[in-house]
Amino acid sequence: MHQLTGEDYENLLACRTSLRRFQHWSQTKARAAGLTPAQHQLLLAIKGHRGANGPTVGDLAGYLLLRHHSTVELVGRAEKAGLVERWYDDHDGRLTRVRLSTDGEACLARLAPAHLDELRNLVPVLDQLVARWTSPAWDQDTLSTTQATSSGSGDV
Repeated sequence: MHQLTGEDYENLLACRTSLRRFQHWSQTKARAAGLTPAQHQLLLAIKGHRGANGPTVGDLAGYLLLRHHSTVELVGRAEKAGLVERWYDDHDGRLTRVRLSTDGEACLARLAPAHLDELRNLVPVLDQLVARWTSPAWDQDTLSTTQATSSGSGDV
């Protein structure tokens, strides 16, 4: 394994800091639009879900990294706020599906363009941070360290 350098740790810090800045910026934008950050993420999960039908609550729990019951509560609050609508699946009545309401669509339409612009600004920063990790020098260092470790220990 590659021996991490001070520069590696600086890059890790810069990467995490950039991601956290984006997250903070996004949360601030969501609140300014009258949403909680969790509601904004919920709207994105619904709109970004692939497939002809809306996502199930289970799908949303997976996207949001939440437990099922927490997702049910979040969807319930978003429904009361007029952002989403729930319905039972036509083919499997045990499944609850979720779609954006007109207000939910409008909120997301106001937020999404600025988020895409901000992500476009973040990409070059992240590209620069990981450039060293994808360079041949990094691969050679990793290979040399791995070979030295393997030949020195007798393990394969």
